[in-house]
Amino acid sequence: MDLTRYVDQLQRQLSTAAAAGGDEARELADRLTAPLDAATRLVLLDALSDAAGEISAELAPGSVDVRLRAGVPEFVVAKPVTPAEPTAPAAAPASTPPQVADAEAGATTRTTLRLPDHLKVQAETAAARDGVSVNTWLVRAVAAALEQPPGRPAAQAGPEQRGSGRVTGWVR
Repeated sequence: MDLTRYVDQLQRQLSTAAAAGGDEARELADRLTAPLDAATRLVLLDALSDAAGEISAELAPGSVDVRLRAGVPEFVVAKPVTPAEPTAPAAAPASTPPQVADAEAGATTRTTLRLPDHLKVQAETAAARDGVSVNTWLVRAVAAALEQPPGRPAAQAGPEQRGSGRVTGWVR
């Protein structure tokens, strides 16, 4: 989605409003339009992100995310996956990912997460591989980590599971 059209429209409206104030106001408006360009784009991105969050809450378990690629926002729609009917009754496979929707519980909270660059790159790669946004991927990762027994890291099997031939977890 190209934001240039909206930023240019705002700049034209500012110039029109400043023209009513005379030459001095028009010159001030001209000086302010360049610095306001970046601020306007950030405000528009924030509004798009909020809108995507509200839409996701209505689409749960589907979601709409805003991704920024080379400074251009794009919407990514993740439709809920409807499982095909099994031909024979079987138990759910151990590789089924946890069913977590971004806004499944209704209200969401914005949290700032500071990641080292190498982890951010790995999270972006994993999210792209799974075809979801980084936010959705992180929500699923946190939910999966919270499903682990207390005091036991996700990658570490307990002594009672070693050698039992039992495998649990999920993989994509």
